[in-house]
Amino acid sequence: MAIRLNVPRRTFLKGLGTLMALPAFESLGTMSLLADPASPLAAAAGAAPRRMAYIYVPNGANMPDWTPTEVGSNFKLPSTLEPLANFRSDFSVLSGLTQDAGRAKMDGAGDHARASATWLTSTRIRKTNGVDIHAGVSADQFAAQRVGKETRFASLELGCDRGQTSGNCDSGYSCAYSFNIAWRTPSAPLPPEVDPALAFERLFSASSLKETVEQRARRERYEKSILDFVQDDVKSLNSKLGRTDQRKLDEYLTSVRDLERRIESAKDIEQQLPGFQRPTGIPRNAEGKVDFVAHSRLMFDIMTLAFQTDSTRIITFVMKHDGSNDAYPQIGIRDGHHDLSHHQNDTEKRRKIAQINKFHMEQFAYFLGKLKSIKEGQGTLLDNSMIVYGSGLADGNAHAHEDLPILLAGHGGGTITQGRHIRSPKETPMANLFLSMMDRMGMSAERFGDSTGRLNQLTA
Repeated sequence: MAIRLNVPRRTFLKGLGTLMALPAFESLGTMSLLADPASPLAAAAGAAPRRMAYIYVPNGANMPDWTPTEVGSNFKLPSTLEPLANFRSDFSVLSGLTQDAGRAKMDGAGDHARASATWLTSTRIRKTNGVDIHAGVSADQFAAQRVGKETRFASLELGCDRGQTSGNCDSGYSCAYSFNIAWRTPSAPLPPEVDPALAFERLFSASSLKETVEQRARRERYEKSILDFVQDDVKSLNSKLGRTDQRKLDEYLTSVRDLERRIESAKDIEQQLPGFQRPTGIPRNAEGKVDFVAHSRLMFDIMTLAFQTDSTRIITFVMKHDGSNDAYPQIGIRDGHHDLSHHQNDTEKRRKIAQINKFHMEQFAYFLGKLKSIKEGQGTLLDNSMIVYGSGLADGNAHAHEDLPILLAGHGGGTITQGRHIRSPKETPMANLFLSMMDRMGMSAERFGDSTGRLNQLTA
């Protein structure tokens, strides 16, 4: 029989190695999700928590198709941003932001490694392909060290591109720089989890890694869903909820089961492919190649559940590592992305880059749609989030680290005025954006990286 775990201000379902955090329910008076009601993170009594996510895309962008020509709220969507048409009032384009630490200076080649490693650290990295790597604490981990205790997981690091921590990946720079954007310490990157099955298990497991593997094997052997182990708690909780919250619980459990089925379907396909020694949850097509759309959307769904259940408030997601030369045949592009980024002003190559940029943006739009569809208090998950999307390079051919392609989505709990193209003065450090987001998370930090102040334009 399942055992109820009573945790103040948060409802859990527990049973046989499973720990399912649930959304807040008005019927139970759990609209405030903070462990400490007096915490400075609460904007007001009963306020929902604020979240941050950082989503990285590689190799810069074809900037003419990214940057609006108008500044302010009456800007026309450039072609790359067209997938976000339904979210005009939920995001802003932030032009003029720079990562000066990513520039070559005396270190020569290696812009892709520097682009990734400086994107969230705003700190000069040591050029080495040995064990003496040195970057900086990334903005997500800076925040996690201060507010991570409020949730089950201080942060989550996810991606569609498995991280590496050794080897020479870019002109004398360690692969640790190229494949990781989250850094717990200057010498400790946090590689992203790319397997949706393992990310799912981590999110809903109450056990050690060894026990988790054993319990998953048991569920698979008996063809059981993770929901089968918490049914007693579900029935008990449902009897205490009002109709609105009962519907909310049903929608949440349905979304969990749908995600579980899609992960299982991905494993079923892989089991039918020759050469795979162990099945994973990374979706592949009949030819054995990774299905990027299915993969990224599974990870976005996991991110949504993590926010919805307040399992974490800080997530990084690497869509692809900088320097990635993956092709995208699903949209008719068989050239490598990195090769195309060195376009030398070739019109056809630039057109293909813009097409890849738009394809990535379509996946991001899916994530925003998921966040906006989930009600929370008087708003939605998107209303209470801050989502940074972008790259550590602008034009890939020039390896430009200034005027980066950056979007900020979500309303930060009502503290951000969205729906604008905001152009900051040239050479404005991207770290100023990070400080402004930290303020909205209730942190007090005078500086971060190479910051020179706050990005005051976020509030009109």
